Amino acid sequence: MDFEYCVPFDLKFGRGKADHIGEEISRHGRRPLIVTGKSSAKTGLLEKVEGQLEALGMEYHVFDKVSKNPLTTTVEEGAETARSSGCDCILALGGGSPMDASKGIALMACNPGEDIHGIMMDGFGGRRLTALPIVAVPTTCGTGSECNGTAILSDPVTKDKKGIRDNVLIPRCSVVDPSLMETMPPETLSAVTFDALCHSMESYLSPRSNPVTEPTSLTCMATLSKYIVRVNDDIYDEEALDAVTLASSLVGSAFYASSLIAPHGLEHPLSGLRDMVHGRGLAALTPVIFRHSCMCSAPKFSIVSKLLGGNDETDCARQVEMLLGRIGLDVYLSDEGFCEDDIPWLVDNAFRVSKARIEDNPKVFGREEIAEIYREAM
Repeated sequence: MDFEYCVPFDLKFGRGKADHIGEEISRHGRRPLIVTGKSSAKTGLLEKVEGQLEALGMEYHVFDKVSKNPLTTTVEEGAETARSSGCDCILALGGGSPMDASKGIALMACNPGEDIHGIMMDGFGGRRLTALPIVAVPTTCGTGSECNGTAILSDPVTKDKKGIRDNVLIPRCSVVDPSLMETMPPETLSAVTFDALCHSMESYLSPRSNPVTEPTSLTCMATLSKYIVRVNDDIYDEEALDAVTLASSLVGSAFYASSLIAPHGLEHPLSGLRDMVHGRGLAALTPVIFRHSCMCSAPKFSIVSKLLGGNDETDCARQVEMLLGRIGLDVYLSDEGFCEDDIPWLVDNAFRVSKARIEDNPKVFGREEIAEIYREAM
């Protein structure tokens, strides 16, 4: 068996760790670009971090233009801001979108002659590119982006949503403080925690899982299954929130070293076309995909089902549906503005941007079955 597992990140986890963000940044640069969305200012976190940097005598620049599905155009603008401001490191502050945008900005700031669109579609092509050092501070417990070298970006022209992946994009340090998660509204919490659960299920079900990643995927799946309803019922339940937050981060390294499968692969066209919230797209698709896939990897689907409270592979999809109902995430694509006429574009785009995840699914779907999956999710 051949596999690689290289995730050289420094994880600082625990309540109160956010009080030391400035110290962590100072280890990697003296003039950070703070990459964030608008919510960090509303919650007071941005002001808190600015105070820490100022107390250390550090100059900084704030780039707060990241949207819920980060755009290649935003990355290009952020990279130019980093260069023109003389920034020597990146502080990613917020949910998965600022962290993914930060990775693109860190890369393009050091490689101004490169084309981010080409990198999205073709990868690094054997080139060794550099990136500014990144310190990641997540404020949502779902993406795991703070613990891997993957960034998912959307092209606003083509509507392609695709990942770039390289170890150079792994944050040098991630400061994960569960207390920062308490500002999430309920609709955000349900979406991101289900995303984390999907990471654990998909990385375990992937044929690229291996003896190193599987224990992490299973442990995180068990933790998330145990606490996901509790934390969605009460975000101030510290035991539940701490457990979900840690599992969300750790599974980020597991799926980076194995792979994700069809739920993530077929979701990307949804949020690429309609700017849909990623976790809601996963909620619409995952039970349908599991129902189509479960007999092709029955022993593993049986384990997933049992961790969710079921019996065997035959009720795995139903267990996912029941869980989604308990966290208020019953989603159909028609609720999000999709219709039958969108299916041909979604199928074409899935094969364009997500071919690897389709091929890594326990059951490899053809075009007609993918069209049927989108139809059933409507």
